[in-house]
Amino acid sequence: MQRPYSPSAEANYSTLGAMSKIPAKVSSRLAAGLKRFQPILDGARARDVTEADTVTIVKDILAEILGYDKYAEVTSEHAIRGTYCDLAVKLDGKLAWLIEVKSAGLGLKENHVKQAVDYAANQGCEWVTLTNGTRWLVYRVGFGKPIEHTLVAEVDLSLLSPRKDEDLALLWLLSKEGWLKSHLEDFAAQQEALSKYAIGALVCSDSVVGVLRRELRRLNPDTRIDSELIQAVLRTDVLKREILEGEKAESARRSLARVARKAQRVRTEDQPTGVSKATVAAEVTN
Repeated sequence: MQRPYSPSAEANYSTLGAMSKIPAKVSSRLAAGLKRFQPILDGARARDVTEADTVTIVKDILAEILGYDKYAEVTSEHAIRGTYCDLAVKLDGKLAWLIEVKSAGLGLKENHVKQAVDYAANQGCEWVTLTNGTRWLVYRVGFGKPIEHTLVAEVDLSLLSPRKDEDLALLWLLSKEGWLKSHLEDFAAQQEALSKYAIGALVCSDSVVGVLRRELRRLNPDTRIDSELIQAVLRTDVLKREILEGEKAESARRSLARVARKAQRVRTEDQPTGVSKATVAAEVTN
C-alpha cells in the first residue's frame, strides 16, 4: 500500500503516534469509522455524486470518524465577505478551521487550493482543508505580505488501513481530540524543523560552519581553511541550489535568524553581572 503523500519528503509519519498515545476509545472510533466510510466514498466516486451530496458525507466523516458534534461544532455555508465556504469547524464558539468541499469524483486542482486559501485569508483563519471526501489537503495560512500557504498534511482515506497505528495517527491529527491537544500544530512545527530548507539554512549557518572548520583543521593541520571557503563549497558542491534559493529557503533563513536573536536575548538577560553583551553574542555564534 502506498504511503499517503507528505508535503515534505523528510516527514516521518511513524513518529506521529509518539506525540502522544491515542486513547483506546478514540483509536477504536477512528478504525471503525475508516472501515465504514471507505466503501461509501468508493461508491460516491463511482456514481460521481454532486458537491452537495459530498458535503453531506464530509459532515458525517467529521462526526463519526473525527469526533466533532456536527450540529454544534460544524457549520454549513460559512459566510465570508459575500461568498461562502462549504463548512467551518468551531470549538468553544471560535472558528478553528475551514473546509472547502469538491464533489467526490472531482480531482483537486491548484485553482481549488487558491479558492480555499482565499477563504481562509479573508476570514483570518490559520487552517483550511480542501477535500473531495477521500483526499484531505490541510493547509496552514500565513498572514504576511504576500499571503502564504503551506501544505502541512495530505490524508487519503482510500490508502489508510484501520489496522495500522501510523495511519490512525494521521486521522488523529484532524480529530477533535487531536485538535484540542494541538497535535496538528505540533506536526506542522516538526515538518518545518525537518524541512530540507531549514536543514540547508542550518548547515550553512556560522555556528555549523565553525564546527566544520574546527574539524577540518584538526584533520588537516597544515592546510589553511577559512569559513568563507567552506561556505562556498557547501553552496556550490554539496547542497542543491533549490535548497538554498527561493522563497522557502529565504523563509528558513529568517526563521533561523529569529531563533538566534531570541537565544541571544535570553542569554543577555540571564548573563551574570560583569559579563559583556559582546561575550554573550560570541557564545551564541559559536
